[in-house]
Amino acid sequence: MKSTATRLNPFVLMLDPETVISAMEASVDLRRLRGRVCRPLDKPLIPKLFDTARDFDAQIDSEAFMDSGIELYADAQPAVQQRMH
Repeated sequence: MKSTATRLNPFVLMLDPETVISAMEASVDLRRLRGRVCRPLDKPLIPKLFDTARDFDAQIDSEAFMDSGIELYADAQPAVQQRMH
């Protein structure tokens, strides 16, 4: 039987899987845990808005162009303005 210090040493546990299994089987805390199966991919959390990628692309193409405002930023930062031109 191995000493308690050897069983609690994480490096020994990494090298000796049998020690890990026996420590898990002897753990009172692990026995108290309830087991349940979680299947997070069964139901998508993100709602599906478009049937195909083509519908999504059409929606994006129909939206008005949004100006990024880089010109205003360049006016406020002369060093950036020199690099843009």
